[in-house]
Amino acid sequence: MNIFTLILLLIMQQTTHAQTTAPPMHLKPAPLKIKKTQPFTLTGKGEATAWNSTDWIALQKLDAGGAPNDTRFKILYTDQGIYVLFSGDDQRITTQYDTDFSNLFLGDVFEVFFHPDPQVPVYFEYEINALDKELVLLIPNINGRLSGWTPWHYEGRKKVQKKVWIDGGSAAMNSSIKAWRAELFFPFELLHPLIKTAPQKGDRWNANFYRLDYDSGKMIKWAWSPVETNFHEYKRFGAIEFD
Repeated sequence: MNIFTLILLLIMQQTTHAQTTAPPMHLKPAPLKIKKTQPFTLTGKGEATAWNSTDWIALQKLDAGGAPNDTRFKILYTDQGIYVLFSGDDQRITTQYDTDFSNLFLGDVFEVFFHPDPQVPVYFEYEINALDKELVLLIPNINGRLSGWTPWHYEGRKKVQKKVWIDGGSAAMNSSIKAWRAELFFPFELLHPLIKTAPQKGDRWNANFYRLDYDSGKMIKWAWSPVETNFHEYKRFGAIEFD
């Protein structure tokens, strides 16, 4: 074996190793199995014992700049709906929005997207900020042209249950904090007509889980299933499976 052949083999070996140990950032995660549980009360901190049955799932930071801010979520479901618990390190509550159904995405938020039928370009979007304000939308996204529709008769059993917990500060604009959490329950009744009935064991939906933070003066994004430019790239959503 001459020296040139040896060098070529070493380069090929290193390239193969890099491909197997460093997958592309924009690779979709494996389908996430979500466990079934019994209903429980929200506190914002995620203190129900049911949360101990499932692991934290990390969100990936998509943009340069800003603090690294560990961000993660948990998810469970019942016959009536889906529980989601977000947790994120933070330094400050950066938002100017203290009313529901305002442009919360222009400040710090956690976001949930559910897309029960990937063949239909219509999905559910939910945003919550550290001031416990929410934005609830149905999104038709036709060939990249999208709009947001708010729910009708958003009350009673159709309403999202929500609690926010702040660590190291108060729930106020520009308050210095260490972290914040949002604990949520999405009733299946709210998701009609995206779904006809509650999901059964083995059913799959597409979904994504996001965070926006503006402490650095610009939008910094996190995602469970990474996107290239914006959160409405629904073909890049990951899959959740009801276990």
